[in-house]
Amino acid sequence: MAELTRNDSITVTPLSAALGAEVKGLDLARPLDKTIYRQINDALLNHLILLFRGQNITPEQHIGFSCWFGDLAEHVVSQCLLPGHPQIFVVSNVKQNGRPIGLHGSARLFHSDISYMAEPSMGSLFLCHECPPVGGETEFANMYAAYDALTEERKSWLEQQRGVHDYVYHYEMYERHREPLTNEQKAKLNPVVHPAVRTHPKSGRKAIFLSQSVTSHLKGMDIAEGRQIIKEVTEYAAQPEFVYRHHWRPGDLVFWDNRCTMHRVLPWDDRSRRLMHRTTIKGDKPYL
Repeated sequence: MAELTRNDSITVTPLSAALGAEVKGLDLARPLDKTIYRQINDALLNHLILLFRGQNITPEQHIGFSCWFGDLAEHVVSQCLLPGHPQIFVVSNVKQNGRPIGLHGSARLFHSDISYMAEPSMGSLFLCHECPPVGGETEFANMYAAYDALTEERKSWLEQQRGVHDYVYHYEMYERHREPLTNEQKAKLNPVVHPAVRTHPKSGRKAIFLSQSVTSHLKGMDIAEGRQIIKEVTEYAAQPEFVYRHHWRPGDLVFWDNRCTMHRVLPWDDRSRRLMHRTTIKGDKPYL
C-alpha cells in the first residue's frame, strides 16, 4: 500500500482500505514538538485510528503523551485503575493474589468508550504490554462508512432515533462474572440519551453512534424491538468492508477516535495472558 504522508520525522501509512494508519518514526519515550502533535491530530482525523509500534514507555509517558490531546477521564470502575496512576484503566485477564488486576470479558461487542456519559470520550490510547499468541485481536469499525452506505431512507429514519446508553445495564448484562457495582458507582452512572447518528465536531461528517452492549434501547420504542434494531445496525457495521482487524504485538500503542469508530475484542484462549493499559480522553456532547 502506498505511503500517504512523509515529512522530516514521521511517515503515515494506511493499514487497510476501511480505516487506520501506522505512524512510523516516533519514539514516544522522547519529547515531541508541537508540530508532531498537529501532524498526529491531522492523521487521526483522516484515518480514525493510528498505530505506533515498538513503544517502550512508562505509565507517566503514556499519560503525558495522551494529555497533549485533551484532559483524561478516570473510569468509574476504580478497582481497575492502575495503582498510583488513576488515569490508566487496566484491561486484563491477569490475576494477582486471586483477584483480577483489570477488567476482562466485557468488550466482545462493538462499542465506543464511555458512551454512557453525557460527554463521551473523544479518543482512547491503548497500549499492549502482553498479548496471546493467537486470538485477542481488536476489530475497529468505520462508522462514517457504515452510515454512508445506508440507503437515504434508512439514514433519515436512523437520524430521528435516540439511543439510551446505560453502563449499569451493560455491567449487569455482560459483566455478571465480576463483583457488582457499588451503590456509589451506580450513583455516577445515570442513563444518558444520545442521537443514533452523530456529527463529528471536527470533520463535520455523520457517523452511526450505537452500541449493542451499552445502548440499552431506543428512546420511545418498544425495548425488545429497539434492541433488535440496535443489534442489526451494529452487525451491519461489522461487515468486512467497514472493519480493520488489529493483531497486537507488545509495544503497540493504538490511538482511536471514539466519535466515529466502534471496536470490540475477539476471543482467545484465556490461559494466555493479556495485559493492556488504556488512557481515555474526555470529549463533548454528541449532536446531529
